[in-house]
Amino acid sequence: MTDIIEKLENKQFQEVKKELETLNIPDIAGMFEKLEDKSQIILLFKLLSKDDAADVFSFLDPEFQETIINALQDKEIESIMEEMYMDDATDFVKEMPANVVKRVLKNTPKENRDTINKLLTYPENSAGSLMTTEFIDIKEDLTVDQAFAKIKQKADDAETIGTIYVTDSRRKIQGVVSIKDLILADREQKISDIMNTNVICACTSTDQEEVSKMFDKYDFYALPVIDTEQRLVGIITIDDIMDVVKEETTEDMEIMAAVSPMEDSYLKTKPIVHFKKRIIWLLILTLSASVTGAIISHFEALFVTVPALVSFIPMLMDTGGNCGSQASVLIIRSLALGEITPKDYLKIVLKESCIASMCGAVLSVVNFFVAWWRTGSALVGLVIALTLIIVVFTAKIIGGSLPILAKKCKLDPAVMASPMITTLVDCIAIISYFLIASAILGL
Repeated sequence: MTDIIEKLENKQFQEVKKELETLNIPDIAGMFEKLEDKSQIILLFKLLSKDDAADVFSFLDPEFQETIINALQDKEIESIMEEMYMDDATDFVKEMPANVVKRVLKNTPKENRDTINKLLTYPENSAGSLMTTEFIDIKEDLTVDQAFAKIKQKADDAETIGTIYVTDSRRKIQGVVSIKDLILADREQKISDIMNTNVICACTSTDQEEVSKMFDKYDFYALPVIDTEQRLVGIITIDDIMDVVKEETTEDMEIMAAVSPMEDSYLKTKPIVHFKKRIIWLLILTLSASVTGAIISHFEALFVTVPALVSFIPMLMDTGGNCGSQASVLIIRSLALGEITPKDYLKIVLKESCIASMCGAVLSVVNFFVAWWRTGSALVGLVIALTLIIVVFTAKIIGGSLPILAKKCKLDPAVMASPMITTLVDCIAIISYFLIASAILGL
């Protein structure tokens, strides 16, 4: 790739063109990321063959797409929009400024333009917004030989031909048949004899996260999408679902770290945007942590009598936060994968109680001797041990319960993230610590 860029800089255009023909589409798209000069970006794109241009264009980031579109003639735009798959074209239109969209749609064939406008009407993050309308459907009364002729006729415009959909005169889906089944079947055999009538579909309103779960459960490469009248209106392919999984995973990670979800990548996001996404959560967590400070201030008299108690506060708070985070992350993951539901709450509580008992026992015994050794007081060691049992148990239950509560309230379980759990557990840890210390040490 570096060699191609060097040749481009040296104006060896024919050599560049030849080498581009040998590369895969994603690799070519990756080259644009290394170019900073707009003229080079445009030049490289124009060196692509007509067949590759639309495919490469769909792989590019919106900023590169906008740069290229602004530099192309109307006829060139029309050629790209004609060759792009409808789901990719729709995604492109969504990301562009209004002036660019106006020009693009103006130079898009009417049939494609109507399809794009229709796809744009579906709610964001729904199956309808993900699907493409470019698929192959056939009738059940066709023979295998006739079906092959139909497939050959439509294959060039279809996004995938691995699965063929069987529909009736009202476009209601009757079954599916794979290319493998067609190849192995007798040429005169009817489609109705070999098709699979047990068809799993998504509705246009189905949430994209649910669609991704369907792909995972059934190992689909493509999933048919039906409208409210049970008519086949499109399909969702595995490449689109991979983007959804990436998007959903990134969003959950950001929320769990107390950061509002980002729209662009880290490097492409301006510092001021990072600031706005982080500061609200940081303010909330800071203010909530001040409650912990108020609790500590209330027990100041204990510090004067037994100063060593102060040194154990960070350990107790960190242990509680870590235990809560462990439980919450595992529960959030299991909820996301569909392994558990809110109905399993009692099972979760019992399991986390069992885990907490074992973890608390080990941690309390170890830290009893540590505290005894550091302070020379077995009573202080006992305070630490008892506090740890309560802290670990409470943290595990809270960490396992809050994501379930969020799910029950139809919220994203990731909002019950580690920082929030940590703040809550810290308050409980400090209160328990000083109450136990007051009782055992007689202070």
